[in-house]
Amino acid sequence: MIRDQATGLRRKLSISKSPKQAKTISIVSGKGGVGKSNFALNFSLELVNQNKKVLLFDLDVGMGNIDILMGLKADKTIVDMFNEQLYLDEIIETGPNDLAYIAAGSGLTDFFSMDQEKLEFFLEQYNDLVQMYDFIVFDMGAGASNDSFSFIMASDECIVITTPEPTSITDAYGMIKHIVNKTQKMPIYVVMNRSASRKYGLKALDNFEGVIRQFLQVDVQLLGVLPDDKTVQTAVLKQTPYLLLNDRAAISKSLKHTVSVYLSDSINLARREPFSFVQKIKQLMIER
Repeated sequence: MIRDQATGLRRKLSISKSPKQAKTISIVSGKGGVGKSNFALNFSLELVNQNKKVLLFDLDVGMGNIDILMGLKADKTIVDMFNEQLYLDEIIETGPNDLAYIAAGSGLTDFFSMDQEKLEFFLEQYNDLVQMYDFIVFDMGAGASNDSFSFIMASDECIVITTPEPTSITDAYGMIKHIVNKTQKMPIYVVMNRSASRKYGLKALDNFEGVIRQFLQVDVQLLGVLPDDKTVQTAVLKQTPYLLLNDRAAISKSLKHTVSVYLSDSINLARREPFSFVQKIKQLMIER
């Protein structure tokens, strides 16, 4: 994959040489329709509001909608990166409040099973990006194929989005079981979305945590409860993140509290693995 050497050199020199390494977070769900992408977007925006430098990476390739939720149209997407041999930093777009994001695009169904040359090219770019941000947030597609699951497993942490509905709970359990069967070292957070009340949501979370502990013998961190708020539907129709549409709405207040809990989590700060995302993904690709 040949690129102009002068362009590559200028790009390298513009990358910070600080030892900072962004934390990679995968936002996942066992099924679609639980509000995963909306959570990923507003979670990222609130991190920015807390003075964190964030890159939101839509990896629901072919079905991605992060740019649509913001009322934007990306000039370049992850699909263009491979079709036009672009660098990752050439496809980064700027959203509201200076949130950096990469759109998923369409027409690329085999992103996660890319050949070795494309994988190496992608990982080289990613290795540079981790020096530029505090957090890189992956909005993964619902469920997980064998290939996309490698990206989840290589992340530093995973946030599972579910709702109190029995089918959603069952699918979220299946996702966590899949992760635990691979490793019990992955820090897993759970968010209960679309809850009729905080009390009901907390009870559903507690019950879910008990089932996980009993049958999978692992602990998950209960990150937050988000209400079933009509503001979300209005925000989607207006293509505006609900945090920006109405920061006093119940959903916005709950989301802010959730991010506050996440950032103040001492366990979160202490359990960083010594291996980077790039090191882990390479090993997982070899093993698959």
